[in-house]
Amino acid sequence: MSDSTPIEHASSDDRRIVELAKEYFRRVDAGAEDLLDLFTDGVQFYFPKFGIGRGKMAFVEFAEGLQKLLSEAHHDFSNYLFLPYGHFLAVEGTTEGRTPSGKTWFGGRTPGGRFCNIFEFQGDLISRVHIYLDPDYGSDDRARFAWGTEGREW
Repeated sequence: MSDSTPIEHASSDDRRIVELAKEYFRRVDAGAEDLLDLFTDGVQFYFPKFGIGRGKMAFVEFAEGLQKLLSEAHHDFSNYLFLPYGHFLAVEGTTEGRTPSGKTWFGGRTPGGRFCNIFEFQGDLISRVHIYLDPDYGSDDRARFAWGTEGREW
């Protein structure tokens, strides 16, 4: 189910978890202190270069480290793909933002910025979120562009 596609045929549970994921992205972008209110106490999460974390305090540690990599980041979920399956939700989308060194990325137009999140919900709370992306937002790791960057579609 794409956000730009009407979801009137989706179940109420599907619509509910999509709205919860959107609220997660809103709070992440705002740096909202109440982001943790969306999680179970034992939330499990994964992020490349961090690994698997468990619990709200581990998520705070992760968020503090991520703030060192990003000056700003924004999720525009108007074109995201939301794929609900029971109490799971896969979300494919893009971000844009700026690194502390001033480099910008625009998911879909630059190498950095595409991601996929897999959420699991317990009622109205996120019990698991695994985030799959390349954390090289500014494309600084040039050596691993084995196929080059010219003529590529991102």
